[in-house]
Amino acid sequence: MNYTFFKKNISIIKKFIPDTLFLRLQYKYHLGESLNLVNPKTFNEKIQWLKLYDRNEEYINLVDKYSVRKYISKTIGENYLIPLLGIYESVDEINWDDLPNKFVLKCTHGSSSNIICKNKSELNIKESKKLLQNWMKKNWFWYGREWPYKMVKPRIICEKYMVDESKNELKDYKFFCFNGEPKIIQVDYNRYSGHKRNLYDINWSYIDASIGVPSDSNVMIKRPEKLDEMLKLAKILAKNYPHVRVDFYFSNNEIFFGEMTLYHGSGFEIFKPESLGGKMGGWINLNRKKENV
Repeated sequence: MNYTFFKKNISIIKKFIPDTLFLRLQYKYHLGESLNLVNPKTFNEKIQWLKLYDRNEEYINLVDKYSVRKYISKTIGENYLIPLLGIYESVDEINWDDLPNKFVLKCTHGSSSNIICKNKSELNIKESKKLLQNWMKKNWFWYGREWPYKMVKPRIICEKYMVDESKNELKDYKFFCFNGEPKIIQVDYNRYSGHKRNLYDINWSYIDASIGVPSDSNVMIKRPEKLDEMLKLAKILAKNYPHVRVDFYFSNNEIFFGEMTLYHGSGFEIFKPESLGGKMGGWINLNRKKENV
């Protein structure tokens, strides 16, 4: 298989390839290795296995950025939700004049489909509409075969714009949970100006490793004042699932829920060192799930 040809023509051929074959091809392309689904061991291999065989209907609401708000309100409380400014079925429903000077628009049915507005007078609304319209037409299922996204209704939400102590960005605290237990915390920062990710254990000790995006040992991120509360909340939200990543923000000394991610990096990110991917894979217990396959 010519993988360069595969990538260039994926928009045409992706819908005609069975899920298992598609994931094998993508795995080989991104990671340069053959995918072992018979006896998966690494984190990335087990993520592919979960895509194919873990079909919990609850996942559809978890990945929907609007529907998940109801789950958060019920399980940990609506006080952890970022204030919602609007919900739209289409781009045409957005009344841009009514939006505040700062806001965030997000498509509810995918990832990396956000418009962050820090100053509405400088926002190119025409270009923003075009981006949103293109995103609303996409079904993210076809890009990584993350099956819950196939059933998510495309919508747009508008949330309050927030920053952390830097006054310039909002660091993303991502808790990798396994059978309900947080094990590793990934902090994303400088996302739009030299994106980095630092890794920490639950005691906030720096882990000299990276997942997909480089880390920087010279940047020592301060332990969040409410880290223990974040860990407690992550446990509550993750308790029913073999693996999920629970994300939080910390702004004005308050915790806000970000999202729940079932398939980090779609299972195609490079671990450095590789041993970290093996270690994290060992934390995902598929035995109970395999009994139902």
